[in-house]
Amino acid sequence: MVREYSPQIQSDSAQTCPPLQSGDRLSRPEFERRYAAAPHIKKAELIEGIVYVASPLRHEQHGKPHSRVMTWLGVYQAMTPGVDLSVEPTVRIDLDNEPQPDAVLFLEC
Repeated sequence: MVREYSPQIQSDSAQTCPPLQSGDRLSRPEFERRYAAAPHIKKAELIEGIVYVASPLRHEQHGKPHSRVMTWLGVYQAMTPGVDLSVEPTVRIDLDNEPQPDAVLFLEC
C-alpha cells in the first residue's frame, strides 16, 4: 500500500477513525481506512479478517536473518530469467487477507 498523506487528511482521519490494534476483526476496506489514518504504524497485516500490528524488530532475531534471506533471494532473482523480487509489499489475496510479507518472488509474464 503506497501511503501519501496531507496533514489535513491525517488530523481528520485520526479524529473519525478508531485506532488500528492487533486483534481487531475488520473488513479489508475498514482495515485499509484505519491503516491509512495511522501513519505511525509501520507494518500491519489483515489475515482472515484479524489485524496484526508488528512489534519493533531486533537485529539478532529479525534484522540479521532477514538480510541473509534477502541476499539469497536477490542473487536467485538476478540469476533466474523471468523472476522478479519485491521487498515488503502489501499483497491483497482476497477480501479477508492483506499480508505484508518480508519478500515476494513473482514469475514475470
